[in-house]
Amino acid sequence: MNELDWLKIKQMAIMWVKEASNQLKASLVETIRVETKSSPDDLVTEMDRKIEQYFLRKIQAHFPNHAFLGEEGISGEEYKNRDTIWIIDPIDGTTNFVHQQYNFAISVAVYHKGEGKVGLIYDVMNDDLYHAMAGDGAYKNDDRLERLTPVDIDKAIIGLNARWLLYKKKANHLTMIELVDKVRGVRSYGSAALEMAYVASGRLDGYVSLKLSPWDFAAALVLLKEVGGCYSTFYGESLAILKSSSVFVGRPQFHQKVIQKFVHKELKS
Repeated sequence: MNELDWLKIKQMAIMWVKEASNQLKASLVETIRVETKSSPDDLVTEMDRKIEQYFLRKIQAHFPNHAFLGEEGISGEEYKNRDTIWIIDPIDGTTNFVHQQYNFAISVAVYHKGEGKVGLIYDVMNDDLYHAMAGDGAYKNDDRLERLTPVDIDKAIIGLNARWLLYKKKANHLTMIELVDKVRGVRSYGSAALEMAYVASGRLDGYVSLKLSPWDFAAALVLLKEVGGCYSTFYGESLAILKSSSVFVGRPQFHQKVIQKFVHKELKS
C-alpha cells in the first residue's frame, strides 16, 4: 500500500480506533489502576498506556517511516523531522473514564508536512465517530456535517472549563468572565476533543481552553477545517501543531468577533 494513500490510512485508523474502543469498554468491568501526573486532578490509567501502546505497535508495523506523538510520553525519534506524524490521545477525558464511565474519546490525527490529512474523534460510549479527511468533508458516523454558519455572541453556546474563571488563576480570567457573561450559555463535558467535535457538528458554537496539548486538538482541527470552522490561540494567533498552547475554536464570524471584542480589549488594557 502506498503510505500516502490517505483513504486507506483513514480506513485503517478507523479499524484500530474501533478495536481500541472495545478494549476500553471491556476494561470498565474491571478494577482500573489509576495514578496522578502533574496534579491530583491530572489522572492517568493503565488503559491510557495500554491503548497508546496498541496504536504505536500498529503504526510501526504498517508505517515504519511515520512518526508518533502520544499523550503518555511515547514518540518516535526525531518526530519533528519526519514528514508524516500520528498524534494520538488514547483516552481524552480520563477523569470521566474513571469516575463516570462516559464522555471520553479516542482522538487520532495524521499530519503530513504540517497539514492535517486525517482526523478521528470517537465518542466511545455513544458509539459516535467524528471523522474527516482533507478535502473530503467531515462526518458524524455516516452523516456528512454541514458547513458552519455564523452566530451572534449573545446567542452562542460555548464549551469552557469553569476553572479558567477562578480569581487570579490566570491573568486573563476577567476576560473569560466577561465572555461567559455575554454568551447565551456555557457547557463543560470534560473532554476537549469531544467538545471541539461538538463545535464541528454544530452542537456547540465555540470552545475555549487556556492550555491544551497537540493530542487534545490535532484531530479536531482536521474536522473544523472541513466545515469552515475557525481555530487559533485565545489571542488569535496561529496554532502550532506540535506545541501546547491556548486554543479557541468556533463558528465563522463568532470566532473573530470574540477575539475583537474581548481579547483585543484585554491586550490594549
